[in-house]
Formats: sequence, C-alpha cells, structure tokens
Amino acid sequence: MISNSRRIIISVTVIIAAMMQLIDTSIVNVALPHIMGNLGADLDEASWIVTSYVFANVVILPMAGWLAAFFGRKKYFVGSIIIFVIASVMCGQSTSIWELISFRFIQGLAGGGLMPIARVILIESYPPEDLGLANAIFAMGIITGPTIGPTLGGWLTDSFTWRWIFYVNIPIGIIAVLMSLINVPIPQNIKKAGKVDWLGILFLFIGFGSLQIVLERGERDNWFSSSFIVILTIIAIIGILLFLWYELYHHSPVVDLRIFRHRNFAVATFFGFMMGVGLFGSVFIFPIFTQNLLGYSALQTGLIMVPGALTAAILNPVIGILLRKKVPPQLLAFIGIILFFIFSVMLSHETLQFGPYDFFWPLILRGLGLGFLSVPINTIALTGMFGQELSESSGVLSMVRQLGGSFGVALITTLIDRRVALHRTTLVSHLNPYNLDFQQWYTNTVHHFVGTGSALITAQKQGFKALSYSLIQQANVLAYNDTYYIIGIFFLLISPLLLLTFTRGTKKIIEVKKEIPKIEMAEIKK
Repeated sequence: MISNSRRIIISVTVIIAAMMQLIDTSIVNVALPHIMGNLGADLDEASWIVTSYVFANVVILPMAGWLAAFFGRKKYFVGSIIIFVIASVMCGQSTSIWELISFRFIQGLAGGGLMPIARVILIESYPPEDLGLANAIFAMGIITGPTIGPTLGGWLTDSFTWRWIFYVNIPIGIIAVLMSLINVPIPQNIKKAGKVDWLGILFLFIGFGSLQIVLERGERDNWFSSSFIVILTIIAIIGILLFLWYELYHHSPVVDLRIFRHRNFAVATFFGFMMGVGLFGSVFIFPIFTQNLLGYSALQTGLIMVPGALTAAILNPVIGILLRKKVPPQLLAFIGIILFFIFSVMLSHETLQFGPYDFFWPLILRGLGLGFLSVPINTIALTGMFGQELSESSGVLSMVRQLGGSFGVALITTLIDRRVALHRTTLVSHLNPYNLDFQQWYTNTVHHFVGTGSALITAQKQGFKALSYSLIQQANVLAYNDTYYIIGIFFLLISPLLLLTFTRGTKKIIEVKKEIPKIEMAEIKK
C-alpha cells in the first residue's frame, strides 16, 4: 500500500517528465525564424523540425505499453528521459538544419512514451476509487505544459539564443531521472512482452507516420494537387489497413487492438479524437490571430493565455473530487462542452480593437471547459483497465488525441484559407464608385497621405495599398470569427456521444483489480 506522502512525490515526479515532453511540442515554434536565419534554412526545411518530432510521437505512443512490458516499465520510463535529454543536447549543438531535424526525431521517439507511461504510473499509485483524482492531478501538468511552451520559448530565444530552448531540458531531465530512480515503483506481476512484432511496428510507422506527415504538410503543399501528398495518402491508407489486419490476428501484437472491446474505452477514445480536433484547433488559431493581426509578440500571447491555463489546472483537483463523490463523468463532460461552446461564441465576435482584457473571460471559460472535459473523458476511457491493458490503452488514447489535434489543425487551416478568400471577394464586391461610405473613406485616406507630404498621384496609390491591406485584415478577422463559431457548433454536435458511455461501479472495479494479479500470474506460469 502506497502512503499519501509517497503518492504526492510520485505525482510530482511523473508530471515533471510529462511536462518536459509536452513543452517541447510547442516551444520550438516561436524560435523557427531564428533557427532558419542561423542555420541557413528556408521555411519548408524548418517546418520539418516540428513535423519530425510529431511524427515520432505519433508512431511511438501506441507502442508505449508494449515497450514498457518488453524493457520493464521503470527502465523504459527512466531510459526515455535520459535519451530525451541527450537528444535535446544534440539539438542544441546542431550545425545544420537536417542534423537538427534528425535529433528532433530521436527526441520525439524518446518523448512519445513518457506521457502514457507517466499516466499509468500515477494511476496505479492511487486506489481504483480515486481514478478520477489521479487523472485530474496528471491533467494539471499536461494542460500547463503546452501553455508554458511558447512563452518560455519566446523568452529564451529573445534573452539568449534559440539553442537554449533545448538546453533548458538538461536540468529538468536530470531532476526527473533522479526522482524517478528513487520514487517510481517497479510494478509487480506484470506480464512480459512476447517476441518483437517487427511487421506490426513497420506497418505502424508506415501507416500512421505517413498520415501525420499528410496532416502536417497538406495545406502547405496545397493538398491533393501535390503528388507528394497524394502518394503519402495512399501509403497511409494501405499501411493503416495492413496494421489493423495484422495486429488483430497476430498472437503477440505490438498494439493489442482487443482493448477496444471495452465499450467505454472505444467510445471515449473516439470522443477524445473529436475533442482533439476542436481543442487543438482553438489553441492553434489563437496565437496566429493575436500575433499576425493584432501585432502581439509570442511572449505577450503566452501571458494572455496563462490565466486560462491556470484556471484549468486549479479546477482539475476539484473535478477529481467530484468524480470521487460519484458525480457522473458524462455530466461533467457535458458542462465542459457548454462552457467551450460559450467560449467559441464569444471569440466569434472578436475584432481588431480587441485588447488583452477582451480575451480574459473567454479564455477563463475555455480553461473551465477544458478542466470539465479532459479529466472525465480520461476517467471514462480508463475505468476498468489494469496492468498491461492500462499501459496500452493510455498510449492509444494519447495517440488518437494527437491525431485528432493534427486533423483539427489541418482542417481549420484549410477552412480559414477558404473563408478568407470568400470574405475578401464579398468585401471587394461592395467597393464601387456608387458606395458613399467607400468614397468617403478613400477620399479621407488620400487626404491623409497628401497631408503627410505625398504628391496626389502617390497618395492615391498609397490609398489603394491601404485599402488592400484593410481588406485582407477584415477578411481574416471574419474568417477567424467563422472558425470559432464552427468549432463551438462542432462541440455541441459531438455531445450525444456521451450517452453511449457508462461507468461501472467502484465496488466492481475493486473486485476486478483484486483478481488481476491472480489472472496474470496464472498466464505467466502457462
């Protein structure tokens, strides 16, 4: 029996490791211009710094449970942290763009297994009736990490150099390794993994890796007008189908797809995918709006987002307590959907005159919605999971949510692009000599430039340039407003999925957990 003080130490240990990995998913974005200038890379090459990391994350996440069983959970967890730190050092020492991309890939492979295994270690440190509380504590870290990333990255890049966004992992990693060696328990009676499923691993890399690259680069390469995207899409479909077929019939699969026989897990995983579409998408477009249209720096944008993230982090333990008191997780998740819908509607009315205070309450509501959503959904998905199944289901759940986020970013990027073109065409149609408002605006603008010393002809050209710039800005604002509104409606539409889930009673869970070691030992003896 683990004491309460030991649980707190274990919680801090695994959250530090998980946060280190999560921060690195977003910390590099703000430093890309500096990296491009320093290493002599173009935007297309620099984008692979992000793509390679996410690619590695996606393909390793579902394998985390098998890898933990193959190497031993504690050894795999500590080893992942060590490799992650070494790869971070090598990223900081890189002298060419492709050298950096290679080490980012290794960093992604090591970091991909940290989050699901950290979640499993934390959950198994708490009694089954505290599953919701354990998920809530873990969520405090995973919500805070992506928010800290851009802010920390902006500060390190501006104050030192871009290399420090990688070097910052050294002290954090050393602390995480030492704490893990001392505090993380070695699980008992865990069934060892069988022979290496090389074909399953190959199909996993080919299928889901290709899909992730398609989602990351589709909009940039104009989707299916690019032969590269078409070929990768075909490879992704074939690879995923082969992976699903092979893993269902293999006697020792690298990813045991039979965990989807649990209805709660299957439904909650699909809901998690859909939730990832909206959550990641809303996080993705907010910095773009504030930085590209309002002129905020990455640091300013990060500081604006901090109160909402802190709200979610503070709320998580409260949600855990409510779940412990038998409040239905479906009800809490539905409250989260409503809060997220209100947040989306509020930001669907944003303008170029919005200031930091105008974003405060919408982002607070988003933080509340995130707290009400993430913990209950994870609790629904993982209820009744123990031992090896818990490790595998945690990895699959994380991968599916990551893929949902990639789908969301790809869809929203495309949607914004299409809506900007539509709104620009509509706005241009109202610009004609018979529109008195347009005539007055244009005349005043020309007079303004003449007043600053420009000749009349020059002032007229400057007026048209100002008009074009204003049109693009207004079209972008309208496109972002449309996108937020669509995200809100999307969340309302997926809410009925919650009705398909149910939660087994705590008493039954405890009884099942008591039987698990006996069953696993019997299997090991066989």
